[in-house]
Amino acid sequence: MIISWVSGLLRHRTGRLAATAAGIALAVALVAALGSFLTASKSTMTARAVRSVAVAWQAEVQSGADPHTVLAMVRATDGVRGAEPVGFARSTGFQATEAGSTQSTGPGVVLGLPDTYRQTFPGAVRPLTGTATGVLLAQQTAANLHVVPGDTVTIGLPGSAPAHVTVAGIVDLPQADSLFQKVGAPPPSQPAAPPDNVILLPQALFARLTAPVAAVDPAAVTTQIHIARDAPLPADPAAAYTAVTSAARNLEARTSGAVVVGDNLGAALDAARKDALYAQVLFLFLGVPGAVLAALLTAAVAGAGADRRRREQALLRTRGLRPRQVAALAGAEAAVVGVGGGLLGVGIAALAGRAAFKSASFGASTASTLAWSGVALLLGLTVAGTAVLLPTVRDLRLGTVTAARREVGRARSPRWMRFGVDFALLAVSLLVLRAASGNQYALVLAPEGVPSISVSYWAFLGPCLLWLGAALLLWRLAHLALAHGRRLLTLLARPLTGTLAGTTAASMSRRRRPLARAIVLLALALSFAASTAVFNATYRQQAEVDARLSNGADVTVTQSPGAGVGPSAAASLHVAGVRHVEPLQHRFAYVGADLQDLYGVRPATIATATSLQDAYFAGGTARSLMARLTARPDALLVSEETVKDFRLAPGDTVNLRLQDGRTHALRTVPFHYAGIVKEFPTAPKDSFLVANADYVARSTGDDSVGAFLLDTGGAHQSTTAAALRRRLGTAATVTDLTQTRSAVGSSLTSVDLAGLTRIELGFAVLLAAASGGIVLALGLAERRRTFALATVLGARPRQLRGLVLTEAVVLTAGGLAGGALIGWSLSKMLVKVLTGVFDPPPATIAVPWAYLLLTALATIAALTGAALNAARHSSRPPVEELREL
Repeated sequence: MIISWVSGLLRHRTGRLAATAAGIALAVALVAALGSFLTASKSTMTARAVRSVAVAWQAEVQSGADPHTVLAMVRATDGVRGAEPVGFARSTGFQATEAGSTQSTGPGVVLGLPDTYRQTFPGAVRPLTGTATGVLLAQQTAANLHVVPGDTVTIGLPGSAPAHVTVAGIVDLPQADSLFQKVGAPPPSQPAAPPDNVILLPQALFARLTAPVAAVDPAAVTTQIHIARDAPLPADPAAAYTAVTSAARNLEARTSGAVVVGDNLGAALDAARKDALYAQVLFLFLGVPGAVLAALLTAAVAGAGADRRRREQALLRTRGLRPRQVAALAGAEAAVVGVGGGLLGVGIAALAGRAAFKSASFGASTASTLAWSGVALLLGLTVAGTAVLLPTVRDLRLGTVTAARREVGRARSPRWMRFGVDFALLAVSLLVLRAASGNQYALVLAPEGVPSISVSYWAFLGPCLLWLGAALLLWRLAHLALAHGRRLLTLLARPLTGTLAGTTAASMSRRRRPLARAIVLLALALSFAASTAVFNATYRQQAEVDARLSNGADVTVTQSPGAGVGPSAAASLHVAGVRHVEPLQHRFAYVGADLQDLYGVRPATIATATSLQDAYFAGGTARSLMARLTARPDALLVSEETVKDFRLAPGDTVNLRLQDGRTHALRTVPFHYAGIVKEFPTAPKDSFLVANADYVARSTGDDSVGAFLLDTGGAHQSTTAAALRRRLGTAATVTDLTQTRSAVGSSLTSVDLAGLTRIELGFAVLLAAASGGIVLALGLAERRRTFALATVLGARPRQLRGLVLTEAVVLTAGGLAGGALIGWSLSKMLVKVLTGVFDPPPATIAVPWAYLLLTALATIAALTGAALNAARHSSRPPVEELREL
């Protein structure tokens, strides 16, 4: 019996089964695609974190321990690929004489590296000029001393005679921050910046030169064991972080405290696990609503034939089938659409992965892909059971055969509408938003001193309640408009249906519940597409803003400290592709006892080379505050934290202590507080100051420039930077926006977010089109009997087409208007709640108008196609139509 029933459904209800299976396929495909992407993203984050670290661990040998014994123990440890001893010694300073001029530096650091160090850690030292072996100078040190390979440098050592060495090469230390960390110290004790003066010596030479120093002051010379690891790590950054930190603690325990481990790999994985949680947040915020929407679409598709299915089941019961048998037939239908739609969805997900990521598995492992496919298939079966089997079981338990065969039932408002659930949900969502946007709010929580991090999932409540409340409110409004707006509906229908306008309005009013449900479903699909598109566009916008803030401009030339280059050097930087060069001073100033970065700018022209947004400032717009610096040269922009700490009011005098360029002594320079600066190109994220460069130069007798910001019009950035590097050599550091874009921000940014965006937006368009087109088509198909009876009663084909088009117009107008309002509200709340994803927070959200227009056109096209197809079938001979029904 079940086989005969299923075969009959496949022959006579092909369209309905295909539509239901398509809805299930969309839900399955979206979950499988986003789940696989999430797993692949986490694995990519872990791999990138591992590759970003040149030295996994820095194990500092403690006083009294034998470095050779410790080295042997480390090399015998499981998971250690290589280990090299590195000597660290303090220097009183370096000196060099070139062309009769003697240059000296302040205190520095001397490193002793074995010959095999560069083979074990190829990313730790990058040669620039000269040879890669022998005595090597860091790039900044070479610029400070004005030396090149072949010159002699004198190393000052405490308690020992100066040593003279010949420079063999100039190198860059890409990870100097971690290389010179204070191993074992808590984060607040870490140095703010690596030393400016560094020299690298062969291990044997280092041992010979520092032996007298170690004899006088053993603490002045230390040894670290730099460790490279090859132990396999879990794909999830959080699990990898736990494994690495546990292994580091195990090494400390196995050596009985002879070493303290500086866990560079753990620090990188710590940042990656936070980004992995953000990826999980994006999955929940952007993926779950799509899956829910696809499930609602499936339920709507199945519900469009609920009346017919109820009558068929009543007929089966009349002919002797027991309720259990009827339920079994409904279960067979649910299984057919669930399995068929699920398998189709898995195939769609694989095609989407190959189209967006060149891999059907999205780059995830086969096991992970199969696991997510299984979860998605289970979801598809659940949706099918809920949409097809559950209503049947409910009708069998609560309904009667007579009630099931009744054609017209009494329409009554749902309970939620009578109790005002929609208003309550909206009110609670606004309260949650207010709490979430308050002070100290963070979506991803990383408590200081606590090894675990977590997501503040309660923040999801705001968008979720807004989505539900807005949907129910739209349902209420559509229900009321259809119930009490017959006059307006009649006026709308008259140009299309003529004398049948009143009947059309009455029909739509009587069917207000399914029509309101269709309007809400279409609006939710459009709002999902809009909010997803706006979020992704805003994310890309802020990633670009973050990169530009970090680099400063399209290309930035940073001078070495103490180089003394003035603004006139800008003329030498006008290579091909450069439109404007803007000098930017960088000094340090004491505000009371607090040392802060001070940036001197030319207010009239600073915006020519870089972008200044109003969101970077408080107390005025970017243009007005730059005008204040121009009108009053001693004006000063300070950070919000400094304003609170010192209780400043506009116009207050702020005395800064700056280094005088002539005497090199600190002198007090008066400024006047003019506004707050939150962000500024090349500035750190904490406290800093912005002032008029001319006033700073006059007050200190020094017009030296810290950096030059180059505007290339957003093009040829890499080419321009390469040309400048060839021209400047080691005298300055040249960075471009493309280089910084891949380095700054979170590892989430570096994951293929563009591919994820294509998947999300593609599904959003399909859901919007399907929510309008399929639901309208099935709803009209269920009314073929009504159209046939109207034809028998004298309705003309033009009037029937007008009836169909009127319903399509109402559905389209209501869905587009509701979707626009819900999408706008949801986008604002999403950007507000996901504050931690954006750095800095956006001043305005980015609206991808082209995509939104494409979605609207696709939806209108689907609705138009469904309406025209239904209109074509409405003109069939009524006798033939009634015979088929």
